[in-house]
Amino acid sequence: MTTPASFAANNAPLPLLDTEVLRTFVTIAESGSFTRAARQVFRTPSALSMQIKRLEDTLGQTLFVRESRQVRLTPEGEVLLGYGRRLLKLNEEAVTQFLAPSLEGRVGFGTSDDVGTRILPNVLAQFARTHPAVQVDVVVGSSVNMLSRLDDGELDLVLVTAGNVGQPARGERVHSEPLVWVGRDGGLAAQRSPLPVALAHHGCAWRGMALDALDRAGIDYRIAYTCEHCAGQEAAMLADLAVAPFPQSLIKAPLRKLDRDTLPPLGDYQLELVKRGGGSQASEALLGYVFEAFRDMYG
Repeated sequence: MTTPASFAANNAPLPLLDTEVLRTFVTIAESGSFTRAARQVFRTPSALSMQIKRLEDTLGQTLFVRESRQVRLTPEGEVLLGYGRRLLKLNEEAVTQFLAPSLEGRVGFGTSDDVGTRILPNVLAQFARTHPAVQVDVVVGSSVNMLSRLDDGELDLVLVTAGNVGQPARGERVHSEPLVWVGRDGGLAAQRSPLPVALAHHGCAWRGMALDALDRAGIDYRIAYTCEHCAGQEAAMLADLAVAPFPQSLIKAPLRKLDRDTLPPLGDYQLELVKRGGGSQASEALLGYVFEAFRDMYG
């Protein structure tokens, strides 16, 4: 293991810390998990693990204590976290100082409350670093409302669920994944009759897919919970009040995917990115970041 003394003895310069590796280290430290950090930086947990191993070898110190469900910093890691944050901030200030922003203006971005909101923080953070002079205003709401505001000129880009009742295809498909039945692990809602279900508002594609599947299968059900956002469905499932149709990628403990033998398959659902005609260069640039985020995260 290398030490400062060994560099001094060999009259060798001290190594430089890579800013990307430092960014990975800070992200892991702040999220408490290699898996969560990997989602945030759009890389695999194994790739992050290799980066941290090289960083530990460079510094000659162990930076993380790895536990079953999380990681925590060692005392040396806590010291490096302070330095890492300052170095990343200084690097950002230097780049901003010498690279004049090529884009300016405002972009109105609308998204529905599902997978889109999970990628949005990192998309906006990366976009702000590259285009600091562009102001991005974000609105979260139903797909129908987002499209209406786009048509009224209030928004420039919207990320919406495809297939809503009365909503023709208007944009470019950016994501598709299975919609599955979900409930609380160990809960009783899935065993009740009639089956209690938590659904979104009328006209939502998820609602239509779920009700059609239940009707075709001849399953007796009751709508026990209705809400505008998927966070409301999640709350109903966590309370074991109902089961719900939910994107597979959003399932996290204590929720689980329910047995397909007892509930009918739902099929896939899609997200579309729709842009307003005559959009600015800034909105076109943000559109590219959204496409790249979905490609990196979901392949």
